[in-house]
Amino acid sequence: MSGVRRGAIALATTLCACADKSDPPRTIMGADANHGLEVIERMGCAACHDTPGVAWPKGLAGPSLHGFADSPMIAGQFPNRPESLIAFLKDAPSMAPATAMPAMPLTDSEARDVAAYLYTLHD
Repeated sequence: MSGVRRGAIALATTLCACADKSDPPRTIMGADANHGLEVIERMGCAACHDTPGVAWPKGLAGPSLHGFADSPMIAGQFPNRPESLIAFLKDAPSMAPATAMPAMPLTDSEARDVAAYLYTLHD
């Protein structure tokens, strides 16, 4: 194989690797996004996070949740996938010890509902 051809193949491979690989919308079977918003309000998540759907407070200690569904990462460390998000919502310090987010007393169902709500938040 010629050097030019190998170079062309390498370039094509590199370009494909950088192509937009947008994930399809994340859905969580059986989860209730509306209930997730209620849980977010009850748990006081907006005290730290600016949260769409919550009028007040507009927390600034944690990242804004606007556009969360479009983010590829959770806390800049974990792939934004339902199973990772649900675990992070319940016990963030066990996954990211340096995080300021506390472990939250959420049931599995509540964490799934909160995750479902967060996946409705597009830019």
